[in-house]
Amino acid sequence: MTLSPATRRAVGLVLLAVVLATACTFLGRWQWNRHVHRDAAIRLVQTNYDADPVPLTDLLPTVDDALDPAKVWHPVTVTGRYDADGTVLLRNRPVNSQPGFHVLVPLVQDDGSTLVVDRGWVAWDADASGEVDVPAPPAGEVTVTARLRPQEVASTRSAPAGQVQAINVDQVLAAGGDSELDAYTAYGALVSESPTAATALGPLPTPSTDPGSHLSYAFQWWTFGIGALVGFGWMARREIRDERGIPRGPGVALGDLIPDEQGNLRAPRTRRVSDEDTEDALIDAQLR
Repeated sequence: MTLSPATRRAVGLVLLAVVLATACTFLGRWQWNRHVHRDAAIRLVQTNYDADPVPLTDLLPTVDDALDPAKVWHPVTVTGRYDADGTVLLRNRPVNSQPGFHVLVPLVQDDGSTLVVDRGWVAWDADASGEVDVPAPPAGEVTVTARLRPQEVASTRSAPAGQVQAINVDQVLAAGGDSELDAYTAYGALVSESPTAATALGPLPTPSTDPGSHLSYAFQWWTFGIGALVGFGWMARREIRDERGIPRGPGVALGDLIPDEQGNLRAPRTRRVSDEDTEDALIDAQLR
């Protein structure tokens, strides 16, 4: 069976509509999943960030235990001694567009178990070229309150001596020369220290609770998909109606339709009014 050109165009429009609508459906679902993930992260912050601190061993009994994802950001207390010689700087973490470093220091407990603590932030020169002055942590025994975070994925990028590109515990300890320490795989983001340091570091930025635009993007994609079906479907219908001579709108009554050579009904063709016809009409009007 051979399809007419108009039918082929209509079929192509319908297929294009289906392809676009399918793509929009998947893109909308992708944005929806991002919204769900972001919403869960925000709820976790809202639940744990300002919770009452508990002893570190309540959430991480041993260094071999993994941090429960439901306890991320939960404050804990731990007592030990900072290994100041093992201080490491975390690169490429500006705060409010100001270049700087996070200061990572191992906190060693009496039993040797170690928690890497992100003690805060120190600014760098505006052009990121000068030396960085890192204040020392408190000496002797110190009680730390910190919010637990899972360690980051190890970075494949190189860094200068004493610096890292990610808060990965093994990389931090290696950069500080403390690879032999028995450390937790989670780290702590500092809340407070007792006693306090002589010079305080800049506070760590609070996590964002902005949900973003993922939900609105999802509905936009789904709206585009529906629009593709409606718009291209209407264009396909018009192709078929034009081929059959069916009028697109009001102005031609059903009784005015005439059959063509194939037996399809079509609207009668109207003759174009020529300039001569217009001139004759004007002369007739003047003679009356």
